[in-house]
Amino acid sequence: MTGTSSSASASDKAGTKYQDFDVADTLSKLTVQEKISLVSGTDFWHLAGVPRLGIPAIRTTDGPNGARGTAFFNGTPAACLPCGTALGATWDVDLIHKGGELMGHEAIAKGASVLLGPTINMQRSPLGGRGFESFSEDPVLAGTISAASVNGIQSTGVSATIKHLVCNDLEDKRMSSNSIVSERALREVYLLPFQIAQRDARPWAYMSSYNLLNGLHCSENPKLIQQILRDEWGFDGLVMSDWFGTYSTTEAIKAGLDLEMPGPPSLRGKQISKALSCGKLLQHHLDARVTQVLKLIKKVLPLQIPEGVEEKTIDSPQTASLLRSIAAQSLVLLKNDDTVLPFKKEKTTAVIGPNAAFATYSGGGSASLLPYYAVTPLEGIKAKSTDAQYEIGAPGWKLLPLLSRAAKTSKGQSGLDMKIFLDPPSKQDRTPIDELHIRDTSILLFDYKNPLLKTHLFYSDIDCTITPDETAEYEFSLSVAGTAKLLVDDQVVVDNATKQYPGDSFFGVGTREEIGSIKLEAGKSYSVHVDFGSLPTLTYTKEGVTAFGAGGVRIGFHRKLDRKVEIERAVAIAKKSDQVVLCVGLNSDWESEGYDRPHMDLPPGNDELVEAVLAANPNTAVVVQSGTPVTMPWASKAKAIVQAWYGGNETGNGIAEVVFGDVNPGGKTSLSFPRRNEDNPAFLNYTSDDNRVFYGEDVYIGYRFYEKTKRDVLFPFGHGLSYTNFDIKSLNVKASEDSDDVTVSVQVTNTGKTAGAEVVQVYVSPQSPSINRPLKELKGFGKVFLQAGESKAVEVKLSKKYATSFYHEGRDAWVSETGKYTVLVGNSSADTPLKGEFAVGKTLVWKGL
Repeated sequence: MTGTSSSASASDKAGTKYQDFDVADTLSKLTVQEKISLVSGTDFWHLAGVPRLGIPAIRTTDGPNGARGTAFFNGTPAACLPCGTALGATWDVDLIHKGGELMGHEAIAKGASVLLGPTINMQRSPLGGRGFESFSEDPVLAGTISAASVNGIQSTGVSATIKHLVCNDLEDKRMSSNSIVSERALREVYLLPFQIAQRDARPWAYMSSYNLLNGLHCSENPKLIQQILRDEWGFDGLVMSDWFGTYSTTEAIKAGLDLEMPGPPSLRGKQISKALSCGKLLQHHLDARVTQVLKLIKKVLPLQIPEGVEEKTIDSPQTASLLRSIAAQSLVLLKNDDTVLPFKKEKTTAVIGPNAAFATYSGGGSASLLPYYAVTPLEGIKAKSTDAQYEIGAPGWKLLPLLSRAAKTSKGQSGLDMKIFLDPPSKQDRTPIDELHIRDTSILLFDYKNPLLKTHLFYSDIDCTITPDETAEYEFSLSVAGTAKLLVDDQVVVDNATKQYPGDSFFGVGTREEIGSIKLEAGKSYSVHVDFGSLPTLTYTKEGVTAFGAGGVRIGFHRKLDRKVEIERAVAIAKKSDQVVLCVGLNSDWESEGYDRPHMDLPPGNDELVEAVLAANPNTAVVVQSGTPVTMPWASKAKAIVQAWYGGNETGNGIAEVVFGDVNPGGKTSLSFPRRNEDNPAFLNYTSDDNRVFYGEDVYIGYRFYEKTKRDVLFPFGHGLSYTNFDIKSLNVKASEDSDDVTVSVQVTNTGKTAGAEVVQVYVSPQSPSINRPLKELKGFGKVFLQAGESKAVEVKLSKKYATSFYHEGRDAWVSETGKYTVLVGNSSADTPLKGEFAVGKTLVWKGL
């Protein structure tokens, strides 16, 4: 069995109606042991309850782009929204609010009242493993989009959990790395998105980050949690640790960390009892933390979600429509020379590339989930152009594609059969303790549970049948947090048990991928068998990572490719087609929690593929799927480039709708696209050298750095083309001395022949700064949809103190200096032709919101 509660127990409680309660009164009735139980989780996803007082054990769920439910392993399908950078690229707060509402309803369907998202860390570098999860390199865009998401989530009665506080901006040694950041950069860049979200959305919960901040772990950092978050910003909610990110008992409690996750507790429970008995903790320290837990439970109580309720799906045409809209609106038309796009549906179309036939819908790690469905670009394009021809062109994977795409169970279903045993394969006449049908061969067993298991040690037989459609040499692969061998018709093809080598799979715990090959015949069925041993059987230990649960195994499979031959095949169909959609990029193996990207390039051979196809047919649209920028050495030769991100369930349909013109692209880059990794501001200070990460670029992150140093980029922040044209004019700036409001208004006209959306971006620049400051900074924006020939006034309201202030380290406060400020308005950071100004008559020194 899987999950955390039996359906029987859930049904017993389904009729329970939880009564509202007074927090102070309830606190007074709790025993000390009940209080201690409330400040840590009971398992991977649940908080403790107090049955005698009617306090339910509430459920949490990942994550930033959907609600996975309580199982990494064989979980309940869910709606998957586009990744964070894609959501940021919409620049559309109303659309993001709707996406937040959807995530809230999805969480409720999974029996969860606390959603662990959104993520609003900053992309210092293109290489961050979780860069795709966050919204933008710009703190105002990130904070504004996150506030819209939080408001949407919490409008459903579900708590958002804004994360990770703070400077968890790389994965390398993330639990031991010390982020060394100036106070000014901390406030102006890394904390500002959280501050804006707190001001505009009041999230009910925060999650601390794994790393140290200036020498002290964030989960036990009183300056961060108590002084800034609670005292300055007025936050009166719950702060939880990231999973296994609590590193002390008394220090964390005194600093303000309310909840240790996951459970059972490793640094609370008995340790709190001892700390209380010896006086290291006083009762009021514990009461303060319990109070916040009770407040969160009280806030979500109106949902009336029964404890242990069975998870369900709520897939619907309305959900699909919203997901498709978000996917399409997130796409950014980076380049469109000679108006190559949109393509014509009646013309012959070639679809080429490693990302075309695979549903690259999400990055990896906490953002991953089992989607209701996932539309590939090839499927989306074929729905528009039914005669489209396909060639892979080159491999694009870091790890072999999953075997599950080709696997059939003993009953002929898609997927594999999995049997769990207490004893190893060497024991005769083993009896399985569990038999499962699994749909995915990236098998995460961190949260697998079975009442017959006393430890995390067990063994498994994983079986399926495959029937190749082409006679060829085929490759199989295993990466494992445990041990595994793969056999085809009883012949060992891959051995990842006898000798193992550390890799970065399974959040950094698992091995490298081991690959073996065998020739298979078309139309013949073969049995595939995997002997798996759980995490305790792993033959090595690895420093700097947390190994938990039962580990996992990933099984890959694909026809062995000859890069030269595949490119030749791709070129052949490109030459005979009127137009080409070339899909390249990364996937959840390249961009994932647990490790950072080793470089900024596309996978090996992909640049050669793009060059060859562009030479064969100039009417090619290059569609790039990645959560963060990749190098594009061929960009000058490509007429059309579309940044498609990771688009969720509707990835393929979103791409097809933009490519064929059913949707006019309205996205703008949420990140600057440097030409190469060496150009980015964090290049010299990105890895965790000796557990030390020096934020040497200070406040000059993203476009702030490129503009200040006059360094050319491939595509600037805020850039995005359309199938129509817009005219932005008639700038008017209104501000008064006795008000914090600054109103910026312009007239926007769609001068083309196609309906579309434009983003009015408002930047502010101090005319006579007393310190070194960026040339300009985004301070507000507005998105408008216009029919062909239509004009509308767009008004963007700014807070004067937020628009003008810098953080003064000597005063330990924000300072809005007296003087004049230039307002620059346009449709990208590199195109701000309209200029106005306003003045600050008296210097303002301030803290708080």
